[in-house]
Amino acid sequence: METAQTLLILTNLPDEADARALAKRLLEDRLAACVNILTPCASVYRWQGKVEEAREIPVLIKTTALRYAALEEAIRTAHPYELPEIIAVPVRHGLPAYLDWVVAETLPAIPESPAQC
Repeated sequence: METAQTLLILTNLPDEADARALAKRLLEDRLAACVNILTPCASVYRWQGKVEEAREIPVLIKTTALRYAALEEAIRTAHPYELPEIIAVPVRHGLPAYLDWVVAETLPAIPESPAQC
């Protein structure tokens, strides 16, 4: 299989329940091949003129450039933050068989055609 451009998407969610719900949705919709939900971290950032701190759950999502627009929209729709972090990092190198698997797992499902008479 010719490997499409693989992307690693980074986002953070406020808790594990939100992270798991997003992961399941992305996998069910074939927008991601794999989602890693990491351990909580402390995030320090500037928001609306103030320095804020929050406990967040980092999430790593493997997908392809072909599925990025739909994946971004799914994250924006499901994400509880007003302005979610969504960063796409191109994967320049990787195990070819793994990258092929990412492509295969993110191909849109083909609807079954009705039986022919």
